[in-house]
Amino acid sequence: MSGSSWPASISTKQARIATLAKQMPGAAMTSLSQHMDLEWLLEAYRRTRKDGAAGVDGQTAEAYAEHLEENLRALLSRAKSGTYRAPPVRRVHIPKGDGSKTRPIGIPTFEDKILQRAVLMLVEPVYEQDFYSLSYGFRPRRSARDASEALQGALFKMDGGWVLDVDIASFFDTLDHGQLRDLLRRRISDGVVVRLIGKWLRAGVLEGGVVSHADAGTPQGGVISPLLANIYLHEVLDTWWVKDVLPRLRGRAELTRYADDFVMVFELESDARRVHGVLPERFGRFGLTLHPDKTRLVDYRRPSPRGERRPGTFDFLGFKHYWGTSRKGLATPMRKTSGKRLSRALKTIGTWMKRARHWPLELQHDRLAAKLRGHFNYFGLPGNSRAIGAFRSEVLRRWHHWLARRSQRGQTWAKFQALLKRYPLPPARLTPRPRQLALANL
Repeated sequence: MSGSSWPASISTKQARIATLAKQMPGAAMTSLSQHMDLEWLLEAYRRTRKDGAAGVDGQTAEAYAEHLEENLRALLSRAKSGTYRAPPVRRVHIPKGDGSKTRPIGIPTFEDKILQRAVLMLVEPVYEQDFYSLSYGFRPRRSARDASEALQGALFKMDGGWVLDVDIASFFDTLDHGQLRDLLRRRISDGVVVRLIGKWLRAGVLEGGVVSHADAGTPQGGVISPLLANIYLHEVLDTWWVKDVLPRLRGRAELTRYADDFVMVFELESDARRVHGVLPERFGRFGLTLHPDKTRLVDYRRPSPRGERRPGTFDFLGFKHYWGTSRKGLATPMRKTSGKRLSRALKTIGTWMKRARHWPLELQHDRLAAKLRGHFNYFGLPGNSRAIGAFRSEVLRRWHHWLARRSQRGQTWAKFQALLKRYPLPPARLTPRPRQLALANL
């Protein structure tokens, strides 16, 4: 469904699953695991990252591959017979940003990653028939940039409007297992699939030699987790929005969601305030809480001609949304890299430079060029030239700093400029899409 092309046989099976799910809206799918065979697991293995850290069993991807077919046959047998035991996830803490704080991440075993990928390949085609176009996170052929584009289109359509910027407090840690299981049974009744997902929810976390279990949260580090989160929010938010909210509004409104990050845009203030008032109760029914300080209503209407009223600003998916001036001198909704995202990106790349400063220059250059291209591909939108230019300049300054630390003789700026001629880095180039080009010419 996502990523590179699938083998023909697997693509055909997924198409059958999707067609049946589309023909049976709202019905529970009973025969999914029959499609999961050795070839299916081989493809799941192929799509599983091989360079990740080992889980609680200490087994690496390299070791697993030594007897790959034998291991996958045994895995398939245990998964279908019900004897597979989901191992706990190994929890480690890694530095955040500048290194002053840490955040926990979960590391499943390599074999568990393969099986989760295999189940994802079965279940994803079902829910892709149900999910609405307003959700973008962790879905095939959809990206954060697509979500950002959709929101920008809504802001143009509404001429700014009223923006409800919502933050769900600790969503991935508080998703209720009981309610998730109930939601899953509405669409999936295949015993093998339901049993495996239940085992992953109960697997627990290993930290400091102790395994702990929780009744809430998605499986940490698991590839199945984003889909489970989307299934949950599809019911909590998306379906409620489409079937209950929109029909009751007086004006136009649009919702854009990327995983648990979402923004609502309203034409009328009265509609925005009504929805703002009922959101906490709606999410509370599913065991979720809205962050009281980070959830806010923003007056994002067009600026008044004489400047008596200035629109508010808000952030979404790394962009700060504000009203700016187009090349023709007209007020227009615009985006630029948010200050938090810019700082975080620089801290991340600075930490990498420090770690890689003794690598060969050619390897450093290749990796750094790839990181810059990735940044420009996402943030290189019309109106954001200054921010991506500043990012590149700061990256160059920091690279010079860490290269100078490689030896006692240091490195002058002139020598660094000469080095850049041998190892040129990508320019801060805009990468707009066709629709963005049209908007930029307003």
